[in-house]
Amino acid sequence: MTRTLPDFPPDAFAKYDRDPDPLFYAQPRFVTHIDDGAIAAVTDLYREVVPPGGDLLDLMSSWISHLPEDVAYAGVIGHGLNAAELAANPRLTRFFVQDLNAEPRLPLDGACLDAALICVSVQYLQQPVAVLSEIARVLRPGAPVVISFSNRRFPTKAVAIWNALDGTGHAQLVDLYLQRAGFARTERRILKPEGGPGDPMTAVIGWTAAA
Repeated sequence: MTRTLPDFPPDAFAKYDRDPDPLFYAQPRFVTHIDDGAIAAVTDLYREVVPPGGDLLDLMSSWISHLPEDVAYAGVIGHGLNAAELAANPRLTRFFVQDLNAEPRLPLDGACLDAALICVSVQYLQQPVAVLSEIARVLRPGAPVVISFSNRRFPTKAVAIWNALDGTGHAQLVDLYLQRAGFARTERRILKPEGGPGDPMTAVIGWTAAA
């Protein structure tokens, strides 16, 4: 199912719910999937890592992007599976709807973006390396992709290997995805530790090679 991960079991990226993902996301969900503390931790990380005034891609987005409200960007392209949610997101300057598990190629030019974001959604990718290779293609030299995640998910839609791992394993897995996708450098950060108050939050950041 997923390219460049031949050492994984063939069912590692299977889902319990095998119906097409667009059916699951057909109805909009105007909710936040992590608590306020986790959202604040993600926003703080974006403030640090995402270049102000840049062109961004918010992949697998929703009606909220968690970007700092006081920071302006040249443009924010949103992607998701529910057009109503994306249309309600005030940070997006444009958006597109696409099932990445059916078609991982992004409808974007190469080297056109200064950063990409994936928040609490990487667990649903069945072709993660293919998608992240596409992100590497559309990012400019030295640009980051910020992948953040918690222990919260829709378990029937998360891939089998994600459901089988703990928080440390999730971070190691995402780091491996980025390495296999060709990112020049990666970094893991614990934004909110497991066992503390509220939702835990971890991020793995990958950077494309500098020019």
